[in-house]
Order: sequence, then C-alpha cells, then structure tokens
Amino acid sequence: MAAKIKPLLTVADLDACPDDNNRYELIEGELFVSRAPGLPHQLVLHNLQVELALYLRANPIGILVPGPGAVFSDYDAVIPDIVFIRRERWGRVTSEQKVTGAPDIVVEIISPGAESRRRDLQVKRQLYSKYGVKEYWIVDREDRSVLILSLQDRTLEEIATLRDDDIITSPLLPGFELTVRTIFMS
Repeated sequence: MAAKIKPLLTVADLDACPDDNNRYELIEGELFVSRAPGLPHQLVLHNLQVELALYLRANPIGILVPGPGAVFSDYDAVIPDIVFIRRERWGRVTSEQKVTGAPDIVVEIISPGAESRRRDLQVKRQLYSKYGVKEYWIVDREDRSVLILSLQDRTLEEIATLRDDDIITSPLLPGFELTVRTIFMS
C-alpha cells in the first residue's frame, strides 16, 4: 500500500488566500496559522525596536524592519517580529516588497501556547539555520529571557540565555548594549 503524501503548499498558494487577519507562514510547504499578536507581545516588540532604532540612529550600519515578509523559497515564507540587515547586504537580501535572503539578525517573540513555542524554538531555528541567518534572538515573555543563537557551521547554536540585568550584545552590532529587563518594561 502506498503512503499518502500531503501536497506541499507554495507561496503562490498562500498569496491567493483571502486576508482574514490571521498570520500565515509556510515552512517546508507546511502551513502555520496564528492570530495577530496581543498587546503584551507588541509592547515587548516596541521596547526592543526602540532600543535597536536608537542604536542604529547613532550607528547607521544597517536597517531594522519590524514584521517583514521573508520569502526564502517557494515553500518557505515567514513573518519574523524584527529583522536587522547590514546596509552593505540590503540590496542582496531584499526586493521591493519583502526580504528574500537571510537577514543578519532575526528576532522572534514567543507567542503564548505550546505550538508557538515549538515553532520558534525548533522549526524556525532549523529554517533560519538552513538559509544562513547569522543570529537568531528568541524573546520569551513568560520566562522574561532572551535566547541568543549564532550560526556555527550552518547550524544556529545557543550562545547564551540572558535574563534581568544581563546585557544583550552582538558582534553584528558593535557597541550595542541592552539590559534584558528593559525590553520587558511596560
């Protein structure tokens, strides 16, 4: 007896869907659906975005984009919470409408629920590794922590889990320092 194979969805299939206020992402042709983020998620996003924007105003080394569509292939399209792309790479990894190559840094803020946690910690980690994202920051509102992963031999490896008064730094953002506690303030 032959095994049933689910047909893979493509970005074109996703683009043909009507807008119903849900967020749709494709990873290896599998559809993931989530609702628009709630206020706690958006407040953390805002705090982090403001701090990164202030750094980039003083150090114009790249461009920060919140919630861009990132289309890596016909079967891989996601909506990261924030991406950072160095200026010298901007034209190579973006098109007029979306990100089409690996950003330097991707930030995901874990939404409530086991499925969202698994997607960000495992599925998206594998996806971002596959396409060569240099750093992946996973912000956990429940744990009030930031997991920093760095690309090592084509795999995003854990560098640190930061909390409270720990300082977020990155070799991709020279001189950037941010106390973790700051991003969880309301």
